[in-house]
Amino acid sequence: MGSDTLPTRGARLGRPVGGAPAGTVRGAVLLLPGGEVMGTRRPTGLAAAALWPLGRYLARAGRKEGLVGHIVHYRHSGWNGDSAHPAQDAAWAVEEVVRRYGDVPVCLVGMAMGARAALRVAGHEAVVSVVALAPWLPVVPDPDPVRQLAGRKVLIAHGTRDAEADPELSYRFAQRVKKVNPDICRFEVHSDGHTLYQHRPEIFALTSDFLLGTLFAQRLSRPVADALAAPPPLGLRMPLASGFGRSLRP
Repeated sequence: MGSDTLPTRGARLGRPVGGAPAGTVRGAVLLLPGGEVMGTRRPTGLAAAALWPLGRYLARAGRKEGLVGHIVHYRHSGWNGDSAHPAQDAAWAVEEVVRRYGDVPVCLVGMAMGARAALRVAGHEAVVSVVALAPWLPVVPDPDPVRQLAGRKVLIAHGTRDAEADPELSYRFAQRVKKVNPDICRFEVHSDGHTLYQHRPEIFALTSDFLLGTLFAQRLSRPVADALAAPPPLGLRMPLASGFGRSLRP
């Protein structure tokens, strides 16, 4: 990935977000925060802190299965064009999980810019699934690659009123992925914006359902299973129902 993959200041994993005790880890989730288009300063930590509630929720849901979670702290606050620094840091983080915990399956959960990073590095052999929340997928001369997602389970959730990351672009991306990988679904969160805050309980339950199903072979909820099985465009424009997952919450 170029000479800038070995910076003087490195990316790091945050402390474990609850979950399985040391020595009992059988799966890992990496949470990738959002960020800026351009920025080489160290991130403030606000974006990472915003993922703590989701991280704790997932850790509680997966504790009995042996799940551990970490938030990835980037070297830089921005994507920074072709450097794609968060994607580099995400790739490092997957390697670090393997170093710490051995051959365990990994789910990448990214928000906005972090979702783009998660989708970009999903080709690592340890990664089995990706959850991309409100993914930032800008129009650029060369569209983001999709072949690295072959063989992975992929879920995208996007608010229909997102003014920062165009939901139509994530739909087009999902269409491209579907051509190389049938195991993708996309949920539309009607009336919600970029942070998906209005439907936070549903987003947490959806992410947990998908993570536990893909990492630990638990049965997926009926809406998720239906979305994965449905042909496009149905499975890529699945509405996220209000109250989704009430019976699934830990």
